[in-house]
Amino acid sequence: MITLSIIKADTGGFVGHTAVHPRLMAEARREIERAKSSGLLIDGHADSCGDDISLIMTHTYGQEAGLIHSFAWDTFQATTHLAKELGLYGAGQDLLSDAFSGNLRGMGPGYAELEFEERPSEPVLCFLADKTEPGAWNLPLYKMFADPSNTAGLVIDEKMHAGFAFEVYDLYEERRIVFDCPADLYDMLMYIGAPARYVIHGVRSKTLGMTAAATSTQRLSLIAGKYVGKDDPVMIVRCQSGLPAVGEALEPFAFAYSVAGCMRGSHHAPLMPVATGQAHPSRFDGPPRVVALGFQIKDGRLIGPRDMFDDPAFDGARRQAVEVMDYLRRHGPFEPHRLPLEDLEYTTMTSITKRLAHRWTPITTEVATPVGS
Repeated sequence: MITLSIIKADTGGFVGHTAVHPRLMAEARREIERAKSSGLLIDGHADSCGDDISLIMTHTYGQEAGLIHSFAWDTFQATTHLAKELGLYGAGQDLLSDAFSGNLRGMGPGYAELEFEERPSEPVLCFLADKTEPGAWNLPLYKMFADPSNTAGLVIDEKMHAGFAFEVYDLYEERRIVFDCPADLYDMLMYIGAPARYVIHGVRSKTLGMTAAATSTQRLSLIAGKYVGKDDPVMIVRCQSGLPAVGEALEPFAFAYSVAGCMRGSHHAPLMPVATGQAHPSRFDGPPRVVALGFQIKDGRLIGPRDMFDDPAFDGARRQAVEVMDYLRRHGPFEPHRLPLEDLEYTTMTSITKRLAHRWTPITTEVATPVGS
């Protein structure tokens, strides 16, 4: 069995929240090479989207393995040290603890992991996003694995025709449910259409019995009890041979759909698919970005990556994102650009509510004075 892990963290932004400094990326890549030389990793690749470093790794230790999570934690500690030396913004902001405690659950860094038997040809897409939240993957996962208008294989591939099972997390109540699609599709849409709370954690093929997709579902604000930056999720999608083709898995991103995040994590904005060289949101901390790194995995080795959105076919989505950003920015502090109040719990809303509580008075019905009296 092979485990593919993506573990990410923001350990310091250059400049502001826009990018990762080259020295931090070089340090992460050195650590990956050391881990490969020591035998901890079969293979690994370090990349970035916005101000987040992502460690993409193959190994044989399974999901949530202490050795792998400890390695990632130590790597992020090293890049945090460099970030502090350079005076980078928000150095170590995703590291919510002072010491590692077994695995990264609840410690700040996000991670998506898949354990699987490697197929003769194993094409995998690793999606990295910046300036948005874990629920940003709900719409594309629905389209990839449940929408025949997007994925022709659901109709014409006998290995896909029976559908997929979606594991959905309720992030507020810390509970999970599995939806059997297409039978449960309409029920599932009621929940995943509210991506701030309900997040697709994984997708499994009912015919093949294999897990096809996994996402990071960590919400920093729910862990820390305050706003400490957006979650910037990652996602793994396996493709072909009874799973969505690579082109079907990329197709949802030809539409610059709206996500929560952007400036101070408090606004709706379009998700822009970009090549890695353009994954540096700067205008109002946006538009939020997503990159897709394609790999062939052979004997655990990562053959790649291919920069999948480095393609003029996605120019339309990029133009659309700019137009939508213009439209939403003109709303200023008003919804629908700004998130609804219930999603601003960890900003100034709580303190304002307390400060103004005594100034609210009941609305009373006034009796009108008759005309001419």
